[in-house]
Formats: sequence, structure tokens, C-alpha cells
Amino acid sequence: MIVEFQRDIKRIIVKVGTSTLTYKTGEINIDRMEQLVRGIDDLSNRGYEVLLVSSGAVGAGVGRLHLKKRPDTLPKKQAVAAIGQVVLMHMYEKLFAEYGKTVAQILLTKEDFSIRKRNLNAKNTLSTLLQMGVIPIINENDTVAVDEMKVGDNDHIAALVSSLIDGDLLVLLSDIDGFYTENPTTSCNAKLYETIDKITPQIVEAAGAKGSLLGTGGMATKIQAAKIAMAAGVYMVIGNGEKKGLLSDIVNRRFEGTLFIPQNKKIHTKKKWLLLSSRPKGSLVVDNGAADALVNKGKSLLATGIAEVVGDFDDDMVVSILNTNGNEIGRGIVLYDSNAIRKVKGLRTKEMARLLGEEYIYETIIHRDNMSVRKG
Repeated sequence: MIVEFQRDIKRIIVKVGTSTLTYKTGEINIDRMEQLVRGIDDLSNRGYEVLLVSSGAVGAGVGRLHLKKRPDTLPKKQAVAAIGQVVLMHMYEKLFAEYGKTVAQILLTKEDFSIRKRNLNAKNTLSTLLQMGVIPIINENDTVAVDEMKVGDNDHIAALVSSLIDGDLLVLLSDIDGFYTENPTTSCNAKLYETIDKITPQIVEAAGAKGSLLGTGGMATKIQAAKIAMAAGVYMVIGNGEKKGLLSDIVNRRFEGTLFIPQNKKIHTKKKWLLLSSRPKGSLVVDNGAADALVNKGKSLLATGIAEVVGDFDDDMVVSILNTNGNEIGRGIVLYDSNAIRKVKGLRTKEMARLLGEEYIYETIIHRDNMSVRKG
């Protein structure tokens, strides 16, 4: 398969899953890990900047403790993850050191993506490490994260990291060759998608199979990751992590796997954060005219286009922008709080100024510079 990327690839995010890194027993597959490290080192030597998102902490902990299965309670999962993360990083540090490379451990939670200040701090740290020639190894902070703090799976984290760090290519190493029309382990009629440029309902339906015993993901999480990567203007590849030389084949643009092609150009960092990582505090429902102006004409949101205000929020907070069908068309930072917006929704600017009096400062509810919309 020959693949043509539409721009030069410089910054690559590689994600490897538990099923690729460990045996079914939970013990680390040393040969597979060495193969991965060798591939990343080769990319680094060729001048690419590479970040590794690695699952496997819980799986490695299961193996080190000789457990028969993953623990089923949160405290046990976190304890096993704490043990396994040490095992995992020790192996990575040792293997990369053999090639003269320095690694750094980065453990993230949902808050590191959703809170703007922490988002910027994470970006700055990762950027500095890359400038130093260090290979960041990223995982979710399973030892402390509870459900409300968890991103959920490392496919999702890898996609968010690729957006955060302005990546060019995200590679998800799986235990099958790519994305198929059906589950290839159960259907002989399954066909491999070579390229995908739009996530259709048929694609989502085909991704319905669950993951492996030791991992938390599956094709469904990879399709969710593809949505994020493509929205951020990042190419994504699903390939088989068992195949030697796959990373080199991918950057040489000749490989077996599935390439997801983004429709959007890269967007401003702030707008990416708004659309992909922020946590809305409420919603604004806009009429059809306003929705068209926001999505297709790049306009700011005025009070006259707002049909409904959902939730309570202060000014300078992120809200979701919904059309009349309840679909999210974008997100933005409001210049007024929810009470003020309720007073002026549907009104023209002159009426808005008269009604708010001294509270009136801005003509817009959300300025286009503080808004990110979904195209298509």
C-alpha cells in the first residue's frame, strides 16, 4: 500500500497498547518492547520528534504480582498500576539507554487537558523535552485518577496529546493490521480499509467490538481517537504492532494498515483546546441563522441569535454551542454570565445595551477569536 501524506511529517505520536506490550499472562513481551524502542530510536535518528503513549502499567503490575486477571476494584487497580508503572518505565529507560536516548515519564489526567492553564503547562513541558532531544513516555495517571478525573483510555489520551503538541501523525499500534469492515477474528468477509477521510455511521458501527482481556480499549476507542485527531488536522494510522519495521514503513509511506486523513488544516492551539479538550460549563442554543453564520461565515455570536440558555455559568467560561436539533456545532468563551445572557437572548445590540445598562460592555456574547466550530 502506498500512502501520500499531504504535508511533511515531523512530529509523531506513537501509542502502544497493553495487548501489544504484554503476553496474555500479563508479563512484558520483551522482544516486542525492544522492537518498539528500536523503531522509535530509528525515527529519532532520522530527525523526527517522537512521543510515546504507552499503556501496560496495570498489565505489567498483574504480571509482576502473578495475578490471574486484572483487579476489579479501584484501590486494587491503582495499587497494581503503581507497581506496574515502575516496571514499565524501568524497562523503557534501560532499552532506550542502550541507544543513547534519554526518556521522561509524563502522567496525565483529564484535568491536564480540560483546564486551560494546566493544558498550557503540559504543552510547554512536552515541547521543552522535545527540544532537549528527550523522548517523552506518556500514560494516564492511573494511580490517583478516579472516574471523573480519567480520560478513560490511552487511544483517547494519544489523540489529545497529538492535538495538544501540534502533532503531524498519530500511530496507534494494535494487535490487528488496521480497521476492517467487520471483525477479522470472527468474519472471513472482513476487508481492510486502506484510507478513511470521514467517520461515517457505518464506520462507527463496524468499530463495535470490545477490547482484550488485559487492555481497556478496542476499535471503538480508536475511532473516537480518529475523530479527535482528524478534527485537529492530524493524520492517524492504525497498524499491527507485531510487525517489524512498521514505523519505518509508515514514514516511508509504504505500509499495511489504515490511514485516517484529516479534512481540516491545523487550527490555532486555543481553538483546538476549546473544541477538543475543554469542559463546557453550560450551553447556548442558537437559531438556524446564527448557526449558519458561525459555521459557514466565521461570525461572532450575537445575542439576537441565541434561542435558549442552558445551565448557570460565569463570564469567561467555556460553553457548548448547540443548534436547534441539540447537536454541538462549537464551543466558546462567553463574555457575559448566564443571567445576563438570559436577559438579552434574542435581542438586537441596541436593545441589549439598553437592557443591561452599566453591565453592557461587549456587543458580542462570544467573539469569533474565542470560539471554535465544527466543520461538517
